Amino acid sequence: MNFPEYRPRRLRKNDLFRRLIRETRLSVDSFIFPLFATVGKGVKKPIDSMPGHFQLSVELLVKEVQECRELGIPAVLLFGIPERKDEAASGAFARDGIVQQAVRRIKDKVPDILVVTDVCLCEYTDHGHCGMIEKGEVHNDMTLEVLAETAVSHAKAGADMVAPSAMMDGQVGAIREGLDEAGFETVPILAYSAKYASCFYGPFREAAESASRFGDRKAYQMDPANSDEAVREMNLDVQEGADILMVKPALPYLDVIRRAKEEFDLPVAAYNVSGEFAMIKAAARLGWIDEEKAMMESLTAIRRAGADIILTYFAREAAKVLQR
Repeated sequence: MNFPEYRPRRLRKNDLFRRLIRETRLSVDSFIFPLFATVGKGVKKPIDSMPGHFQLSVELLVKEVQECRELGIPAVLLFGIPERKDEAASGAFARDGIVQQAVRRIKDKVPDILVVTDVCLCEYTDHGHCGMIEKGEVHNDMTLEVLAETAVSHAKAGADMVAPSAMMDGQVGAIREGLDEAGFETVPILAYSAKYASCFYGPFREAAESASRFGDRKAYQMDPANSDEAVREMNLDVQEGADILMVKPALPYLDVIRRAKEEFDLPVAAYNVSGEFAMIKAAARLGWIDEEKAMMESLTAIRRAGADIILTYFAREAAKVLQR
């Protein structure tokens, strides 16, 4: 039998060869670890659908951040669960809001880690939607003012970067203008540019207590069937001043991550969301898959697709694997 000159198996025959020619390398430097801050003291409330994750009062959250820093994780992303929700989402932009408190404490105790804040309203509204409601619908332009005010309040507390996720038209431009006018022109925006109306957010909505009381988010989050629309959304965010473009979720949208990387000259982030995390945890608990291998394969796939940054609930576990 005649073989071609090139035999691919020559370079697969042992681990040293495989490491030598590996195309995609996963690094802890790419990770952002999401955390959930809540009011009170000594609070560590388990999130049942996300094993190993908790709603944490600020002093305990700081300890989690310190562990992240020790593992080499460069950034955390903060979500807040306020004591009270209302129609105006007042907890989102309050000077003493839960995220603002957490940012100040982290920057005081762990100054050498980046603090990114989620800028959205669903955690703070009593109806659970990501914007202001008028006549039973989310009002885009009214919401922009509140998002900008929220972003500025985070920057005043010491946030290193803000991440608007409400999927309102013009949100990046409104936030960029608000930050610049308030003297925070050096604070970058990580834009949730292609955020899909996905079923994979279920565990997060338990964690953030942000399920909507009526309707759904399909009028502002993207149709999972669309890819060209994602490029249009990203192009708008680039024009409005985004510094990093994000695709969310990650694994069902690897093709969109690849398009973002190929079509835009900006760093690309991907959010390995709660449902993706929970599926691996649940299957591993049942003995159906190897959790560590599934975790690392999934994160490598996201990196291979083109993501420079991965927001993932696996960040700590993956960092420990990479240390080994």
